[in-house]
Amino acid sequence: MSVRYELSDGLAIITLDRPEKLNALTVEMREALGTNFERAARDNAVRAVLLNSSGSAFCASGDVSKMGDFDPTSARELLRLAHRMVRNLANIEKPVVASVRGAVAGIGWSMAMACDAVLASETARFTQVFRHVGVSPDGGAIYFLTQHLGLLKAKELTMSGRRIDAQEAQALGLVNRVLPDAELDAQALAYARELASGPTFSYGTAKKLFKQMYQPTLEAYLDAELWAQSTNLMTEDHREGVQAFFDKRKPVFKGR
Repeated sequence: MSVRYELSDGLAIITLDRPEKLNALTVEMREALGTNFERAARDNAVRAVLLNSSGSAFCASGDVSKMGDFDPTSARELLRLAHRMVRNLANIEKPVVASVRGAVAGIGWSMAMACDAVLASETARFTQVFRHVGVSPDGGAIYFLTQHLGLLKAKELTMSGRRIDAQEAQALGLVNRVLPDAELDAQALAYARELASGPTFSYGTAKKLFKQMYQPTLEAYLDAELWAQSTNLMTEDHREGVQAFFDKRKPVFKGR
């Protein structure tokens, strides 16, 4: 299994474990993550969650090898799995810490932003990669980016697809701490354990209050995203973007 779940002294540790593919999410991983996030939310023995990864990257977005050949049914099913995963993560009423390094791209970045704290290795590189394969952002990316950055900066990062390093991400308020790579795992674990020893119930009520600050709700936003992204997955530009990725060339988009 490419997702591991461990419970230790009140801390649920959920690990993306597909290092040979930079932890790019397969359909099975999306389903497993959604289930494990729900498991952590429901288990009273869990008082905090640490989301991390094995290998040199946190998550290089979705598995591109499975893209480019969608029909309306398969496209909507893929999005529904992604939405279940992100919704279950964002709705955990316990502190959730993301520990990220290397590639933090696409839906991988969405997962990090759905957490309560992000600790990043100095190797971390964040990218809204969706434009490179001719689709709009999914996994709640626009929702989370706009909350953090406001409209103009969120649009810039989304439309350019440019990569930002850990220091810029911290300056923008997208990362809490930037750490030497050799220290990331230990410090993220220590911080998550510290939160696991805290007042879990009041953390949960505080998280619900934070959610009341934003409109629309994540659920309403994800419904709109389902329409937009399932349409994008049918386009010529998306097929061209995927083919260009495999050909290792710049895509030639035609706007249709």
